[in-house]
Amino acid sequence: MHKIIALWAVPRSTSTAFEWMMRQRGDLDCLHEPFGEAWYQGEEPFWQRWTPNDKTTPGLSLESVWEDIKARAEKQPVFIKDFPHYINHLWDEEFLSQFTHAFLIRDPALTISSMFDKWPDFDEGEVGFPEQRALFDLLSALNGSPPPVFDSGDLLEDPPTMVKAFCESVDIPFIPSALSWEPGAKTDDYSWWDGGSFHQNLKSSTGLKAQKRRYVELDDLPERVKQVHRRMKPHYDRLYSHRIRKPQ
Repeated sequence: MHKIIALWAVPRSTSTAFEWMMRQRGDLDCLHEPFGEAWYQGEEPFWQRWTPNDKTTPGLSLESVWEDIKARAEKQPVFIKDFPHYINHLWDEEFLSQFTHAFLIRDPALTISSMFDKWPDFDEGEVGFPEQRALFDLLSALNGSPPPVFDSGDLLEDPPTMVKAFCESVDIPFIPSALSWEPGAKTDDYSWWDGGSFHQNLKSSTGLKAQKRRYVELDDLPERVKQVHRRMKPHYDRLYSHRIRKPQ
C-alpha cells in the first residue's frame, strides 16, 4: 500500500486552501474531508444538529470511507484533509499506523468567529480542538515523538518556506509550482460534498500567497461563543507550542 498522508485540521483553518495546493502537485490522490462526508451525510449521521430532514447517503459510513481510502492507496499515494473529531472512536494503534500524520492548527479566535459567521447555531462538538489535541497527544505517546504541527498564521506569512517544511516532514518532494493556480478554482469537479459553501475565497484565489497575520476581537460576539473560545484555546496552545517554526 502507498503512503496515506493525513492532514488533521479544524474547521476554518485554511485547510481547504492547503488541500487545493496539494491537488496542484499531480502526484497524489487528494480527498476532501472524506470522513466528514460520512459524519455529516452518511446513512447514520453523527453530527449534533442533525434532523430527519437533513441529507443522508445510503451505504455511506465511516467504515466504507476507510475501505475506499485503502483501495485508493493500493494504486497511488493518497492525501486527505480531515478533522479528527469525525473519527475519534476509531483511533487505535493499528488504524493510526496506516497514516503519515501532520497537523494544521489555527488561532481559535479566528476559527470560532468564522464558524459563528457561517453557522450561528454551530455546536461546540463541531469545533474540533479537543479531539485534535487528543489525537496529537496519542500519536506522541505511541511514536515516542510528536507528529509535525503547522500553524495557519505561519503558513500564510511565508507559504514557500512552510510548505517546504511540511513536505520534508511527510517525506514527499517539494513542488514550488503547486503554490500557484489559475483563478476560478473548479471545486465542483471534486468531492465538495458540503456544496463548497465555505470556499468562495478559494474560488477567486490564485495560490498560497504571503499575507499579514490576522487578529480578531471577540468582544462583540455572544457570550456563548466567547465561552467556547475559552475552552478551546488551551488545546490550541498545546499544539502551538510544538509547531514547526520558520528558520530564523
